[in-house]
Amino acid sequence: MPGSQQGQKRQPEKATEGAFLCEDGDSSLNESTLQEGILISKGGNMGTDCGKSLHQSFEFLEDESVETGGHQYKCSTCWETFHDRTHLDTHERIHTGDKPYECTDCGKSFSTSYGFIDHIRVHTEEKPYMCSDCGQCFHLKSNLTAHKRTHTAENPYECSECGQSFGKKSHLVTHERTHTGEKPYQCSDCGKSFSQKGNLVSHMRIHTGEKPYKCSQCGKCFSHCTSLMMHVRTHTGEKPYKCSICEKSFVNKGNLVSHVRIHTGEKPYECRDCGKSFSTSFQFIEHKRLHTGEKPYMCSDCGQSFNSKSNLITHKRTHTGEKPYQCTVCGKGFRVKSSLTKHVRIHTGEKPYKCPECGKSFNTSSLLVNHKRVHTGEKPYKCSGCGRSFRQKGNLVSHMRIHTGEKPYRCTDCDKSFIDKKSLIKHKRTHTGERVYDGKDGGQRFRCNSVLS
Repeated sequence: MPGSQQGQKRQPEKATEGAFLCEDGDSSLNESTLQEGILISKGGNMGTDCGKSLHQSFEFLEDESVETGGHQYKCSTCWETFHDRTHLDTHERIHTGDKPYECTDCGKSFSTSYGFIDHIRVHTEEKPYMCSDCGQCFHLKSNLTAHKRTHTAENPYECSECGQSFGKKSHLVTHERTHTGEKPYQCSDCGKSFSQKGNLVSHMRIHTGEKPYKCSQCGKCFSHCTSLMMHVRTHTGEKPYKCSICEKSFVNKGNLVSHVRIHTGEKPYECRDCGKSFSTSFQFIEHKRLHTGEKPYMCSDCGQSFNSKSNLITHKRTHTGEKPYQCTVCGKGFRVKSSLTKHVRIHTGEKPYKCPECGKSFNTSSLLVNHKRVHTGEKPYKCSGCGRSFRQKGNLVSHMRIHTGEKPYRCTDCDKSFIDKKSLIKHKRTHTGERVYDGKDGGQRFRCNSVLS
């Protein structure tokens, strides 16, 4: 029938906003049309007459999906089914590894056109999706959707294991892997597996050395976008994430979430091997390596390996001699910030760690942990040679030298060696003439130097 639409071919959707212009033709396309159009055309898969081929291709795909009715397209590798051929083709690239969409700025390739489009905005800094509540803009519509839930406090996706809720379904899926232990994304170079695809992509840059994200202020390069965003805030001083309890601010949301657990006492990450719990995922991951023995961070100077990146950074300062953390009272330098924090308490007299059993206070948490074993009788460090147990690891290390014969502490005056530092200090007094007197009242100790006439 001339006036009827029945039997006519459906035309490709016309672009209304956010249109894209093909470099080979003059057809204006919206993002959904672009997915199997311009970018495939640029790859040379759709002929030379881009406008015509693109138009005909979409007519063909739409006709095919209509004509098959309820038919589904099945993947020959994993048998997953799809309602149209376009989605099947995109899916099959997971198996083939085909990434036909290449970024001309950084050379990165993508398996889907929408992934390519999202990536391009990293270079153009385009953020077309604006929050109507606070005006914040985003690269991706999905990020805007997730962000808007921070205003409504809506978290519709709940974990059936622990009840934790999430604003995005993908976040729930990722979270559920902490319960199942599933790590479906494996590195083809070293075999390491990851629970998130993004983590695999970031990890691969360790092998390739790729750092595609460059700071426009100082030129420093980063392996992923979030690292660049956080780095930029070191220039701007921006700390957009504020704790509602103590009003402390942070440069990223993850640090805020971890900080809030100090107030709540929440430790959601539990080790299945020993039952120990942690407030942050990275603490949990580092702890797991104690059980697996994994030490993925190797020093390029001496070959020593470490279970965390922070330990490697600290270790490398033993080669460089760098001590970036300096005491403002006495000027003493330290390789790690925590050592400076402990040292400062010598000047302030602060002892924030109190024993709940006897009330005795300590200036470090490790001293409190060791002290508590006096009450519990726990001696977790056992000698493999004779079976003797110790409350402190340092005591075990010193004891082991009885079996090995190692005496690493040498007197510079007479070359005599000792198994521990305490014995060396005691010995050195024979050269200096210094004597230590134990006071009978209160157990106080006094030193004096004998003067020979």
